[in-house]
Formats: sequence, C-alpha cells, structure tokens
Amino acid sequence: MGQLKSKITGSGPGIHQANPEEGPPRYSSHHFDSSINPNSTISGMSSESGQKDMELRKTSIYNTIDMAPQLDYYANTLPHQEIKIRPSLDVLRKTFEEVEAEKAAADDAAAEDENEEPQGPPGKPPTRFGWFIAVWMRCMLNIWGVILFLRLTWITSQAGIVLGLVIIALAVSVTTTTALSISAIATNGRVKSGGTYFMISRTLGPELGASIGLIFSLANALAVALHTVGFSEVVRDLMRSYGTIMVDSLNDVRIIGVVTVTILLFITFGGMDWEAKAQIFFFIVLMASFVDYLVGTLIPPTLLKKSQGFFGYDRDIFIENLTPSWRGPDGNFFRQFAIFFPACTGILSGANISGDLKDPSTAIPKGTLMAIFCTTLSYVVIVITSGASTVRDASGNMTDLMTGNSTSGCLGPACKLGWNFTTCVQSQACSQGLANYSQVMGLISGSYYLIVAGVFAATLSSALGFLVSAPKIFQCLCKDNVYPYISFFGKGYGKNNEPLRGYILTYLIAVAIILVAQLNIIAPIISNFFLCSYCLINLSCFHASIVNSPGWRPAFKYYNKWTALYGAMASFALMFAFTWWAALVTWFVISLLFIYITYLKKPNVNWGSSIQASSYNMALSFSVSLTDVKDHVKNFRPQCLVMTGPPKQRPALVDFVGCFTKQVSLMICGNIMEPDKQTQFQDSTDQYVKWLNKRKVRSFYTQFTANTLRDGVRYLMQASGLGKLKPNTLVIGFKSNWMESSPTSIDDYIHTIYDTFDANYCLCILRMMDGLDINDHADFKENQGFEPDEAIESNDHQLPEKNSANDISENSKSDQVKTVFKNAGGTKTIDVYWIADDGGLILLVPYLLTRRKCWRSCKIRVFILGDEENMMESRDAMMALLKRFRINVTDVVVMTDTERSPQPKNMNRFLETVAPYRLYDEQQEDVSVQELKKKEPWKISDKQFEAFRLKSERKVRLNEIIRRNSQNTTLVLVSLPVPHGDCPSALYIAWLDTLTCGLHCPAVLVRGNQENVLTFYCQ
Repeated sequence: MGQLKSKITGSGPGIHQANPEEGPPRYSSHHFDSSINPNSTISGMSSESGQKDMELRKTSIYNTIDMAPQLDYYANTLPHQEIKIRPSLDVLRKTFEEVEAEKAAADDAAAEDENEEPQGPPGKPPTRFGWFIAVWMRCMLNIWGVILFLRLTWITSQAGIVLGLVIIALAVSVTTTTALSISAIATNGRVKSGGTYFMISRTLGPELGASIGLIFSLANALAVALHTVGFSEVVRDLMRSYGTIMVDSLNDVRIIGVVTVTILLFITFGGMDWEAKAQIFFFIVLMASFVDYLVGTLIPPTLLKKSQGFFGYDRDIFIENLTPSWRGPDGNFFRQFAIFFPACTGILSGANISGDLKDPSTAIPKGTLMAIFCTTLSYVVIVITSGASTVRDASGNMTDLMTGNSTSGCLGPACKLGWNFTTCVQSQACSQGLANYSQVMGLISGSYYLIVAGVFAATLSSALGFLVSAPKIFQCLCKDNVYPYISFFGKGYGKNNEPLRGYILTYLIAVAIILVAQLNIIAPIISNFFLCSYCLINLSCFHASIVNSPGWRPAFKYYNKWTALYGAMASFALMFAFTWWAALVTWFVISLLFIYITYLKKPNVNWGSSIQASSYNMALSFSVSLTDVKDHVKNFRPQCLVMTGPPKQRPALVDFVGCFTKQVSLMICGNIMEPDKQTQFQDSTDQYVKWLNKRKVRSFYTQFTANTLRDGVRYLMQASGLGKLKPNTLVIGFKSNWMESSPTSIDDYIHTIYDTFDANYCLCILRMMDGLDINDHADFKENQGFEPDEAIESNDHQLPEKNSANDISENSKSDQVKTVFKNAGGTKTIDVYWIADDGGLILLVPYLLTRRKCWRSCKIRVFILGDEENMMESRDAMMALLKRFRINVTDVVVMTDTERSPQPKNMNRFLETVAPYRLYDEQQEDVSVQELKKKEPWKISDKQFEAFRLKSERKVRLNEIIRRNSQNTTLVLVSLPVPHGDCPSALYIAWLDTLTCGLHCPAVLVRGNQENVLTFYCQ
C-alpha cells in the first residue's frame, strides 16, 4: 500500500519533531487545550494548505483509503444529499494497484455521464424557519383558538374557578407529557417532513404509525372546520348587532365559514412564506387583544357593562364563582373538559411542519414547551380575572338597577352591588353574564372591537395553521406508500414541496364539517382524535424507553418513561370519559387499519422501530428463560435442521418439514458451501429468507462454508440453535443418484448419517419419487453431497404467482413450485412401518402432519412385525398402546411374512446394484483382501457381504411388502435401520435404496435417538 508523506516542514504549535528512531512524537500540555476552536486555521498556514490538511485528516493513518469518522457516512438517508458509502472490507483488503485501477474506471464512467447529461444551474433553496416563528409562535397561535375567546369564560361559569383550573391543569398535564415525549422523539435523530406521523411511524413502526397518521391528518382537517366555525359565529353576531342577517342564524355561519376557508386556501397556495407572514400579523393582533383584555379588567365598568354582569374585581363575585354551577346537557365535568381540550391541541403545530424547520431537534422541544407555558398562564389569568369580576347571570337591562338599599328577595352577588337580576334568573331568561354570553372577554376589555380582532386572529391563525399541518402530514403518509390509492396526494410543488393536492382535499373535508355549523358538536369529536394521537405519541416514547434499544439516545433529557406512560393512560381514559362511542369508533378504525397493514399490506419498509427492538428483547428474554426449563417428554418437539442447500432448489424438502414444524417447533434450513464460492453467497441469506417467507414457511436459514458435506453438517449440528432452541433432528434428502456418484461422495453422505447418530440426533431421510425436488442449474457449483433426487423440468405444477417487489429473481414464476406436500392429501392414508422402537418419532411425525389443513383428512395405518400365532394379540396390544398415546390410527396391520425369502428377481436386482461395489476377493487368489482394500477401500469384501447377507434379504423382503401394501398411499414412513460400525458405506446406502424403491409416493426413513418422544402419563 502507498504511504503518506508529510508536507509540513516546520513544527506546529505544541508538537515536538522527533526522528524515526526516537519513537512517537511528544505533545505538550497546551496541545489539547479545549479553548482552541477545532474549526479554526493555524496562523501562519495558508488557506490552501489548511484545506489540504483537512482533506488529509479525512483518512485514517492505517490506510490511505480507510476513512476517518465523518458525518457524511452516517447521513446517507438525508434528503437532497449525495449518498456516500465508506469502503467495504473487501476494498480495504485489495492491493493499491487494484484500487487505483477501479478508481480510474469509475472516473472515466463519471466523466462520460457528465458529458452526456450536463447539469443545469442549481435551484433556489427552500425556505427554512427557526424555533421562534415556526414553533413557538405557531403553537401559541394554534393553542389560542376559538375556545379562548368564546368558551373559556362559559366553562368558568359552569365549572367554577376551582374546577376550571383543575380542567386546565389536567389538560396541560396531558399536553405537557406529550410535549416531553415528542421532544424526546424529535431529538433522537434527524426529523424529516411529516411531523407527528413521521415520529410515531419511525418509532412504533408502520403498523401503528400509519394508522394514527391517517387519524391525525383527519383530526387536523376537522380542526380547520372548528376554528372556522368559531370565526363565523363571531362575524355573525357582529353582523346581527348592526341588524344584518343574510338567511338565518345557522346558515349565516355556514356561508361565512365556507367563504373564510376558501380565502385561507388561497393563502396556503402562496406557499409557506405567505403563510408565515400572515401568522406574524395574527400574532401581533392577538397580543394586542390580550393586553386590551387585561387593561379592561382594571378600568371601572360603566352602567351598561354592569347591567351585562361585569362589575370589576369583587370579593363576593370571586367567592360565588369558585364553585361549579352545572347547567344544561353539557353541565358536567368531563363534558366541559371535552369542550375545553381543543384549546390545548395546537402543541404539535410546530412538529407537524418539521420538514420546514432549520433544526427540528432543537426547535421542537424549545418552542413547544415555551408555548405551553405561555398559553397555560394566559388561561389561568383569564379564568381568575373573569371569575372574579363577572357574575354568572345578568339581564343586560338598565332597569334592574336598584335605587334603594333594600336587597330583600334579591338573589346573587350582584345584589350587594346594587343590581337585581332575580327575575331573569328565576325565569332562566338571562342573556348576559358568564353563563349566557359567549363574548364576555369583549365585554370586560377596554375596546370590544380589539377583542373581536383578537377572535378573528385566533380563529383564523388556528384554522390556517391546521390547514397547513394536515396536508403536510398526509403528504408524508402518501409518500411512504403504506395505503393504496392515496399516492396521488403525495406530489409536492415548488421549492418547499408544497402539497397542493392535499390542501384541496383538506379544504373539501373542512367545508363538509363547516356545514354542521355547531361548535359544541365538533369540539368533542376533535378532542377524541387528538387524544388518540397524544396517547400513541406518549406510548411511542414509553415503548422506546422501556425496550432499552441502543438506538434510543434522545438529546432531550427532561423526559421520563413513566410520565410518558401517564400521558398515554390519561389520554386513553379521557377519550372514553369524553365521548365513549366516539372513542370506540376511533379505536375500532385504528384496529382495522392496523390489521390491514400487518396482515394484508405488509409494507416493505424498515425504519428500525421500537417494535422491532421489543421483538428482539422478548425473543432474547424467552430464549434465556428456556435454559432453566428442564426437558420433558410431553414437551418434545422435533426441532429440525434441514439440509436443503439453497431452499428454493428443494421445495419438497422444505414443504415436508414445514408441514409438521410450522407454529410447532424450530426449523432451520442449512446450506453447505464450498470455500471458493463463499463470495457469491454473501447477499444470498436475505434472498432465501424472503423466498421462505413468500412460501409461508416459518424457518431460519443458515449457510456454512466447509470442504465436504460431512464436515459442514457436523459443524452445523454443533453450532446451530441457541440454548434450548437447538435442533434435535436432522432432515436430509435421499441420494438417489448414488450409483453415478463417486465413492468419496457416497462415503461422505453415509458418514453424515453416522455422525448424526453419534451426536444423538434424530434423523429423517426424505425420498421423492413422483414429487418435486428441482434443480434450476444456477450459476454456482453446489456441494456434491447435495445432489438432487430428480431434476424435473416440467412446468405443470408451477403456481401462477404474480410479480411483486419481494421477488428474489426476475423469473418469479419459477421461484415458487407447488409440491405434493402443498396438495390436499384427500382421503388417502399415511402408512407407518414401525419396524424398530426408536422412542416414537415415527408416530409423532404423521400425527403432526395430520394437524395441518391439507393433511387433516388422511388416515394413519401402522404396520408392525409379528407372527401368525400371536397376530391378534400383537394387533390388540399395539392398538391399546396407540390409544393410550391418544393418536388416532385407522388400522394396525401385523406383518407375519417378513422372514420369508424375497423373490429371486428382486434379490437379483439388489445384487446387480451392489455388484460394482464388491471386491470379489475370493475369486482373486494371488491378491490379499488387505491389498485390494488398500486400493479400493469403499468396496465390499466377500466376507462382509456374506456376513450381512441375511440383513440384505430382510431389506429386499420388506420393500416387497411396502410396495404391495402402500402403492396408493399419500406418504410412507419406514423405520431407518442403524448399521453396525463395520458395515460398508456402499452396502448401507444400497439398503436404503432398496427399502424405498418402486414407490409412487414420498417415502421417509425415520429414526429417533432411542429416547421417548411419546408418553401416556400426565406427569
């Protein structure tokens, strides 16, 4: 590799030069002075050399292409930024000449691209806002809405000052905990556009995030209608005071509301710059109106104002208004809370335009919390001042002024102040006062029209803010492509990517709700939606904190997971306390959306959510807890290590094991690779896992590098699994082409079986005759131990799969092949030849198969050994045993003719099969057996063949019985013989071939590890 040579001739400050023999350079104490600005340039050094020095410092001292830590490599997902990728380990290990050659080729290609596609001039950058205007001011404007001017004094009359402050405190506790949670989420990494939806979805995942994103977008659209209706009511009342009526009271509100929201729509079309300027103007008007109100409380009231219920600060009025006075259908605590709560729902207005902020991580916490504090203070001031200066009921009639000092028969604190409103109180005809007049703040203020301007500013600013927020959230949801048919609204226009289509959709929704024209009907519904959003925001923060994910590192430290839990629980409870039927409908809709995304849509996104972290924690916790659980025969599960090679090449093997392990036990698909082919499989794991998931097979996939099949399987049996989640059963395919294979390959395959027995594993060997075990002739060389049973090129059994983004190859039709294990078994039978008692695995496998839907109607027959004299006793004993095992078996067949000699033609066929693997040493007199064995150790000597001749005949005879009884069955399971240590490999595989040949259905050779897997005891 190349070496870097320093170009600095002099000694820098704090660095003492040393020759190579003196060891590393020494640094003086002031070299690490923290007061030195790391971005400053050392004096005396030219700017050009400083830039070069900075460029040099971007590389590591280990390697010229090994880069030092840089922000660019951690910011690959930022919008409008060139993706930079650090050198891979493979690149770092290449020689200098190889790297230079690849770099030169890449530069030439880039130069050609630049010549072909010249870049145009850069466009104007989008407008970005700071925390003061975009968050603090926006949140205050949205919090100070219609409720502040039109409903807060009425709530004070209903609940009283004490409970009014309780309502404010309860609402603020929910919004403050939500603000703390949103601050923590916002500072846990860079926040892009999408606001609340973006934060929840990236924290809890697309399932809950997309559900609440849709609900929250709708809530913001409804809030536009709420504040527009409030504005319309004020305009209507103002027009009526001048004697102007267009149609009637209700329709006037509708007409004014539709015209107003249309004007606001055109303001949003002007872009964020115009909207921000309008909000600044509204904020100034609001502050002026608030000051006007406070000054008005100090000005002595006129007789007209006294007749309307305002008397200035008075002790008796304050004491009278401390307690509640519930009236009408809305006269209860939770109903009043539901009406007030929208006055606190603007806290997310700054977060909702996170994509338009300069620094969302700083702006959102600072601006949101300061806005909550300021608006809460204003609410408290208005409740106390209005409750201490205005009576609940007044007539507005100047004739109610008492001329004498007598107060007999007079009711209320106004009597001591010289006014008698008893008549209107008793007849419930009072039209003024806290309880009857919605514009008490205008009455109290110094200038009524300035308060009216404040109402206009509050309602219009809130409506405008929500009209901007709703499309911004919905645009991010559309771009994520979670729901179908909504991507049309995700298109942005202009430098700020304005969602014009979303503006129009929000406008149409708002117009539809404005036509209701009833403020008290709209407010509880919006409260329900916002509470649901706050619940999930707090749940997001709590869940991310409780799972202890290393990626949860918010810069905002002033939050607590338990306060987040309180916010979530309080929001959930208040939803039902406000409007229980609306809460049920809201959660029902969210549940439907959640189910749709989880089980139907399944978006192909990976956001590193806390749900993923929680799944890992749960899996890890349960896996560790299993280590303390002792094994019991009742809980035995065949946990299978399936040597499939590339899974999609052996779908029959995958489907067979998947049928009896799905949702029951562990399944691991193993693949042994040759060392020189390892680089071709680095990215194959995810591909094969996707293939398994697409096939709906619940299995892990692992690949291992080994020189031989035997070594690879032995390593996998030792290393696979975790704790008690470790395979106990090896499943392999039968080597049907063993007669064409090399002796080394046969020996390798058979010794794999021997190693399985030595490891105390159970073993299943699947042989397919008419089924599918395909080989696609891929571009890699597979391990010779994994030669397929039969290469079937027919397309008759292929599934008509549709192309999708999850396909792992372009030829999706050939990826998924339907095997016999995917077809319904019908009313056929599963035949079990229980020749040797291995613990009952050969019975457990068919039982688990019949629990599957496609195998449920199959019947199980069991074949056992016996003699004619005791045939009925053997059958009855086996039936009794199976009944105690609680395994439903149709019939038990006793085979009494297994000791007969096989037919000569079948025995001759067996002899012809093993003939190429025999030494025939007795026919060669001049050569010893040892010398022949040394030359061809895999062959069978005459002595060995004669020693195992009886066993061979038994295998041939058993095959005759199987073929006679099981030609039309769905599946055949046969006890696998365990060979002696001196049994030749060629002879043993010939036995396996003989046992299962000639069948037209899948055959499985099964052998347990001689330990019970079935029991009839309860303990």
